Amino acid sequence: MAISPAPSNAGSAIIARAAEVHHNLSVPVLYEYAVRRREGKLLQGGTFAVFSGERTGRSPQDKFVVKTPEISEHVWWGKHNQPLPVETFERLLSKAMQYLAGREIFVQDTVVSQDPAHRKTVRVITEQAYHSLFARTMFIPSEKRPFEEKADLTIIHCPFLHLDGAADGVRSDAVVALNLTEGIILIAGTAYAGEMKKAVFTAMNYYLPLEGTLSLHSAANVDPRTGKSALFFGLSGTGKTTLSTDPERLLVGDDEHAWTERGIFNIEGGCYAKTIRLSKEAEPDIFEQTHEFGTILENVIFDEDTREVDLNDDSITENTRGSYPLESLKHVYLEPVAPHPSHVILLTADAFGVMPPVARLTPEQALYHFLSGYTCKLAGTEVGLTDPEVTFSPCYGAPFMALNPTVYADLLEQRLRMTGAQTWLINTGWTGGKYGIGKRIAIQETRKMVRAVLNDALNGVEFRKDPVFGFEVPTRCPGVDSKLLDPRAMWADPEEYDRVYRGLAERFAANFEQFRPLVRPEVAAAGP
Repeated sequence: MAISPAPSNAGSAIIARAAEVHHNLSVPVLYEYAVRRREGKLLQGGTFAVFSGERTGRSPQDKFVVKTPEISEHVWWGKHNQPLPVETFERLLSKAMQYLAGREIFVQDTVVSQDPAHRKTVRVITEQAYHSLFARTMFIPSEKRPFEEKADLTIIHCPFLHLDGAADGVRSDAVVALNLTEGIILIAGTAYAGEMKKAVFTAMNYYLPLEGTLSLHSAANVDPRTGKSALFFGLSGTGKTTLSTDPERLLVGDDEHAWTERGIFNIEGGCYAKTIRLSKEAEPDIFEQTHEFGTILENVIFDEDTREVDLNDDSITENTRGSYPLESLKHVYLEPVAPHPSHVILLTADAFGVMPPVARLTPEQALYHFLSGYTCKLAGTEVGLTDPEVTFSPCYGAPFMALNPTVYADLLEQRLRMTGAQTWLINTGWTGGKYGIGKRIAIQETRKMVRAVLNDALNGVEFRKDPVFGFEVPTRCPGVDSKLLDPRAMWADPEEYDRVYRGLAERFAANFEQFRPLVRPEVAAAGP
């Protein structure tokens, strides 16, 4: 059964009061408006460069979910879904509507979910042309709809409306407020475009699981030779986009998917890749997009005279981004629904340098690690984050999960048992020591391991049982130095490695106490 909001009239009311409305403008026309309005600059190759201002990443402390009676019992309330009183939201919405009244606005009618059976309409109303271009790129463009026709979700985007913090009932001058009952997403005080994308993803993470569909913070691709697909779970900076965008495979999508009883589908229509220190040799497909017409480069440094980009310059932020349409890539899966995955990969960026670069998991271990979601947040992905920070992010995407993580874990268990997909843990973080001492595992080496997994090249290999976590680690992998597969051997002081590894295991155990009463005993026992 489809779960949909009861859309409000706010969007059509804003449009009716605007001085000028630009409806569903095409990419070239949006470029022209954005340049004319000095919102950004054209670079070599035809990319469009913009700066998002003070906020160069998501502002998780400013994200709220409106606490209505209809959704109260379902939402996973807490730091990721802070409750906002209905009265406060109505005041904020009124303020935004007054702010946009009499202004020039841009409206994009889009949809989300490549599978028509789970599609939702999304109308984006914003005051900047480049944000309208971003919406057209990241969601799925659709035909114009009459303004009086309500969308399932309406984004009201006011990046230059700065709020009055406590006086407005919020924490700062910015807010991302989701009214899941009425299908309104209000964003004010931040121009960081990723807030739109992740707010819609949060909404879909509410609606889809209540329909029995598993929504996933994951990438997905398909082997064109065998038709077998794979899922890649991971937070920002773990290599999800890079590893899934593989010239040998067809990309379904790089960040947001859903898994039904028919197969997997992409929720969005574009990619939003990190571009800092992007390498033409290691990431050729993504690198090419940084020089293509239609790509938005956000907070990327460039030479004012030559308009050449410098992808190594992090002087504004580590979280430099490129937004481009999925269809602009060379190796793309074109069908709306891809086959069930044969392999599921859980990506982590371990800053302690103790996790193995690849490990095979049992179904129970898969659920344990899925609920744990261990990784290290990397610099720049959130406001104020400058060094890696150890985190446990359930479902490898806690900031975007609207329901309790066990809801997604239960659905994942159903899908794994239904398909027999094999789950793996891949560490794209450090080796030979913790962050600051060891070095990051080269993406080329990780790609070799991922390809070995997906091509079933590890089937005949000997595995050793990890003494701490109990998962199985291959003793060799085609094209990879066997020493790299043994993180203890990479440390100069093996005893120090053991101490740090045990300490990480204790963190895992302490974190999982919140889920222990909610899962089967076999899952609770599948950790260290």
